[in-house]
Amino acid sequence: MASKLTLKAKGKSTMSSTSNNKIISRGGGKGGFGDMMEIPKPVKEWPTWFLKKAKVVAHYGFIPLIIVVGMNTDPKPSIAQLLSPV
Repeated sequence: MASKLTLKAKGKSTMSSTSNNKIISRGGGKGGFGDMMEIPKPVKEWPTWFLKKAKVVAHYGFIPLIIVVGMNTDPKPSIAQLLSPV
């Protein structure tokens, strides 16, 4: 495992007393800005929510999509011809 390098200010700080002194980490981490600021909870939860909804849409929408595409092809089959197994 790679060790994480942290930089801390020594002695007097050049920042004003009202600002927070934060540790700046470099290397060893996976991301660029992920180390500097925390991602809000809704932003973290959005991909999970979206993928759950997309799964449901794909599950129930695939066969109707195939039927619509089949009805718009050149020989123009009837709905009975599209739904029959032969």
